[in-house]
Amino acid sequence: MFARTALLIVVALVTSMASSTSLADTKPNVIVFLADDLGYADIQSYGGRIPTPHIDRLAADGMKFTDAHSTSSVCTPTRYSLLTGRYNWRSRLKRGVLGGLSPRLIEPGRMTVASMLQAEGYHTACIGKWHLGMDWVVKPGAEISELSIEPREQVFNVDYSQPITNGPGSVGFDFFYGISASLDMVPYTFIKNDRVTSLPTEDRDFLMMWGREKGGRTRKGPTAPDFDAMDVLPVMVQKCVDFIERSADDAHAGKPFFLYVPFASPHTPILPTPDWQDKSGVNPYADFLMETDAAVGEVLAALAQHQLTDNTLVIFTSDNGCSPQAKFDELAEHDHFPSGPLRGHKADLFEGGLRVPTVARWPGQVPAGSESSALICQIDLLATLAEILQVDLPDDAGEDSISFLTVLQGGQGQRDHLVSHSVNGSFAIRQGDWKLLLCADSGGWSAPRPGSKQALGLPPMQLYDLSTDLGEQNNLVEKHPERVQQLIELLEQFVADGRSTPGERQANNGPVDIRMGMPKNR
Repeated sequence: MFARTALLIVVALVTSMASSTSLADTKPNVIVFLADDLGYADIQSYGGRIPTPHIDRLAADGMKFTDAHSTSSVCTPTRYSLLTGRYNWRSRLKRGVLGGLSPRLIEPGRMTVASMLQAEGYHTACIGKWHLGMDWVVKPGAEISELSIEPREQVFNVDYSQPITNGPGSVGFDFFYGISASLDMVPYTFIKNDRVTSLPTEDRDFLMMWGREKGGRTRKGPTAPDFDAMDVLPVMVQKCVDFIERSADDAHAGKPFFLYVPFASPHTPILPTPDWQDKSGVNPYADFLMETDAAVGEVLAALAQHQLTDNTLVIFTSDNGCSPQAKFDELAEHDHFPSGPLRGHKADLFEGGLRVPTVARWPGQVPAGSESSALICQIDLLATLAEILQVDLPDDAGEDSISFLTVLQGGQGQRDHLVSHSVNGSFAIRQGDWKLLLCADSGGWSAPRPGSKQALGLPPMQLYDLSTDLGEQNNLVEKHPERVQQLIELLEQFVADGRSTPGERQANNGPVDIRMGMPKNR
């Protein structure tokens, strides 16, 4: 009996050592899909009613996370955090989003996921929606808004014939093909590396939702003659497939690739292609959701075709919750609720704006068919990949990034706190199951909206126990003043230290007002 036990221990140790060795020696290819405005329960495996077979299959072959988050409930800030491993509010952008003509947001010299992987010998590519700013050549005497969406009078202030500087290539991407920002923002033209592929010489806009002539239109502005917003998703998919084909031989020879795929869908304009129109039997948003799922399937099929599946870590997630532009009432008629059991949606500080569907597949490393309730965040991607590759992050990189490699391998998570941010700059901080919102309202677009009559008279802060109140209905702020103070002090510490992970203190980019959303008369 003793001999058998000893043998089992030896076998376990050898297996563990072999697993550790293979992880250290084998650099996986990495693909990160970032959907745009796709809600927590939009995916069928998260409770949705719209078919999403490819993402569901990805979850079945890997791990599904039920407590995964973006750092912000809107586009630009989320992308900043995902790529830098740093909270978005530490940047110059303190609220809202950038426009399509805004200058570069990521600070010069700052490490990103792409630059780290590039330094480790990876081919790196971003194919899709950038929305982190790039430096266009502005016409003499003209100007462009720096930290907000540019107004109509500025959209032709750029010389689109000139090369763009400080775009994706300046933060670690060898190749970029995509659009500068959201698909309802100018300019409407594709960009390849540092140039537009076609000059936006026309002045056009697009329907916000297919078939809805009275549903509004996108911002009007410079558009390439051959550009159609409906073509963007299929074009991006083809570019991803082409990149995988170009990279396959090198990947098999030991030079892996990193492919970051920030889709522009199912964000507005909601324009499914003819093959997908009316496919869901629900509404155009559901059609577009299904087409986005199919796009993921095409990229995964290219991996399989080139026999790259087994050594590729694939992560699918979304930048924030679903937008009301999806027409919640129409979806509800078919029992589909994009936020599921969560309160709120895109732009909000409630979970519906911040908790996002996240699945990961990595054959041989991530247990197939597994589910994790560990708290993780997209900001953790940098530290996770650094641990996989055994890279030591310097103190001035990934200041808020915590590796979830142990979670991917079926173990416990290391993150027990999280700072969240809404569209108007309101803060929330979570520790364990306790979540404190430093505002009386949603911080975004759902009721009670900031400044609304409904918000007047409400307590200036909100405290929820997510273990018993996932829907954030029972405000416990008056019952647990000590917990409120503890969380405020923790947030103040993270702000003052310039980081929330161990390391040397770092400076923030400008003052941070953690009580942004609190009524000033209290």
